[in-house]
Amino acid sequence: MGNTFGHLFRITTWGESHGGAVGVVVDGCPPRLPLSPEDIQGDLDRRRPGQSRITTQRQEEDLVEILSGVFEGQTLGTPILMLARNQDTRSKDYDEMREKYRPSHADYSYQAKYGIRNWQGGGRASARETWGRVAAGAVARKILRERCGTEIIAYVKQVKDLAAEVDPSSVTSDQVESNIARCPDAGVAERMIALIEAARKDGDSLGGVVECVARGVPTGLGEPVFDKLEADLGKGMLSLPACKGFEVGSGFGGILLTGSQHNDPFYNAGDRIRTRTNRSGGIQGGISNGEDIVLRAAFKPTATILKSQETVDVHGHATTLQGRGRHDPCVLPRAVVMVEAMTALVLVDHYLRQKGQCE
Repeated sequence: MGNTFGHLFRITTWGESHGGAVGVVVDGCPPRLPLSPEDIQGDLDRRRPGQSRITTQRQEEDLVEILSGVFEGQTLGTPILMLARNQDTRSKDYDEMREKYRPSHADYSYQAKYGIRNWQGGGRASARETWGRVAAGAVARKILRERCGTEIIAYVKQVKDLAAEVDPSSVTSDQVESNIARCPDAGVAERMIALIEAARKDGDSLGGVVECVARGVPTGLGEPVFDKLEADLGKGMLSLPACKGFEVGSGFGGILLTGSQHNDPFYNAGDRIRTRTNRSGGIQGGISNGEDIVLRAAFKPTATILKSQETVDVHGHATTLQGRGRHDPCVLPRAVVMVEAMTALVLVDHYLRQKGQCE
């Protein structure tokens, strides 16, 4: 059902925010890939809560356990099950939400769909679910790196109306990880941090944009018509909690240009055909052209805030709700690795599909 993503490289995430554990099953990973917990833990540490003063203060070590699919340090080609046990749940913080719907959260829509919901921490609607995506994404990233030389780097491009100037073709992971905002523009990053801290103190939240670049992507990834590469990337990003917008290459800004201004001229680089500009964002006709893939994902302000808001209860009666608990005042710094993971999952799936079709 809706908990599984991918075709040849398939992942199924499971677990609730305040349940015993969260995890993922990865099916379709090629055999004999060297894989250890250390290959995965680094990305999980970048996703975990409690990592800085501008993220949720829930404290989870998020240590990965690999329970199947790996033997003597190598993948077997069989399903890989990974999990992390929840340790710092405070379900009492959600007692009021048992009877009241949080504005713009999934409380009401889940209840309307299933007739039941896990009100403790939001259940499957919580960003805690993304633990499994990031763990699986680390496996996908390793396949792409070792087989294709692909590098995937995401970073915070914008918080509210504060935008950074970043060149996707040259940004480095060290620049991204140099500050807690995960914005490679150091000057703007400090202002972003101050903006997020001010929203936290005010009991409010902020949204923004994560930009991602994938370098060294093979040509030919993507399928005509319905499984275009940007279509699957868009589905992957928009499936992330709080993601409300997606664009690739020039995106919505491309409408301001004429065709002669927007087109990417080809030239012969000797070893392959290149384009002199990259307004297509590395994808043309739904298929990768070998240039950097550049995409952006927009995230709304966190729905659960500490300000009092108007709502209704489960009986339809008007009431107010003041959120409690530990929540990100801005999801952007932790969303960076989630965007990288979804990019890797889409690319590795299309890479395996391409190999199956054409080699």
